[in-house]
Amino acid sequence: MSAEPASTPGGFGVYVHWPFCAAKCPYCDFNSHVRASIDEEAWADALCVALTRAAARIGPRRVDSIFFGGGTPSLMAPATVAAVIDRVAALWHLPGDAEISLEANPTSVEAGRFRGYGVAGVNRVSLGVQALSDPDLRRLGRLHSVDEARAAFELARSAFDRVSFDLIYARQGQGLAAWEAELAMALDMAVDHLSLYQLTIEPGTAFGALHARGRLADLPQDDTAADMYALTQAMTAAAGMPAYEISNHAREGAVCRHNMVYWRSGDFLGIGPGAHGRLTLGGQRLATDAIRAPEAWLQAVRDGQDGLRGEDTVPPEEQAEEYLMMALRLAEGVELERYQGLGGVLPGQDVLDDLVSGGFLDTRGSRIIATEMGRPVLNAVLRALMV
Repeated sequence: MSAEPASTPGGFGVYVHWPFCAAKCPYCDFNSHVRASIDEEAWADALCVALTRAAARIGPRRVDSIFFGGGTPSLMAPATVAAVIDRVAALWHLPGDAEISLEANPTSVEAGRFRGYGVAGVNRVSLGVQALSDPDLRRLGRLHSVDEARAAFELARSAFDRVSFDLIYARQGQGLAAWEAELAMALDMAVDHLSLYQLTIEPGTAFGALHARGRLADLPQDDTAADMYALTQAMTAAAGMPAYEISNHAREGAVCRHNMVYWRSGDFLGIGPGAHGRLTLGGQRLATDAIRAPEAWLQAVRDGQDGLRGEDTVPPEEQAEEYLMMALRLAEGVELERYQGLGGVLPGQDVLDDLVSGGFLDTRGSRIIATEMGRPVLNAVLRALMV
């Protein structure tokens, strides 16, 4: 395009969902599937066709980020990743400094593709390490070892300037001292970004079924999990990687720009089975939801459809509520002018004063921000703010 389109408020990102995994982890409730074989050429064609159809509807945009999620995107051939990136660049304005992330598992097979992804255009990798303990990796259903994770991490560092990895804490049998030691190891490894999540037991997962039957033993008590969260905030801040979002930590200038699009209620196009999207078109905010079953999505696109199973208009009051819920997770907080411009209404001054005096909220100029005390009880803070 000859002229760069105007930026979208909150940014505009493209999310590409690769729904396939080598195995299903027992804690995972994402749209992931295990298949004996995959026609990768057919999938590359379908993803590119779906992007082309979406672009005809969306029109010119500046793309701030592309994110390959899953599932396990590092099971994709580098040629497939390149085809998708090239199609996005052909359809919209993709600046040279756009963030292009890919989630990867740290197995040796998948790490062997890293250089190919770099050539394809990926400039940021997020590794699903999840634990730095071999017994805990086995409990979590992971297919890699700690040694493999470290080797993959070093290979990623040599291939990409930006590398992140995930860890899960409050795992079975894990105490505060064990998490402190593991987090110290992680911080020694870290490049510029860490995602640190407390284990949650989701319905519909293998862990969820075990928990319902009382067979998921040794989960930390709530007080211990809270102590782990507090320790995480203190250690990451001391290491120069403070939380910019409740579960995400980064050095200055290294936040995940794609996730910031979500948390700032920007627009994002979701492509692939089960992908969600939020798009502003014709003055309306639309929530899109793609067909979840991989083969059904693929066939729908082949049949000339967009692959969606649903599209709903998001009314202004829900837009404001969504922005409040997401932005309060961020260290930067909620921009009041934008919140009120979406139709958001704040509670009475007495409620705000109580939250501030109680240490749960801070007001800085034109923003409201959840404090260190407020973030762990954010749901309660939100209930008080929503009127």
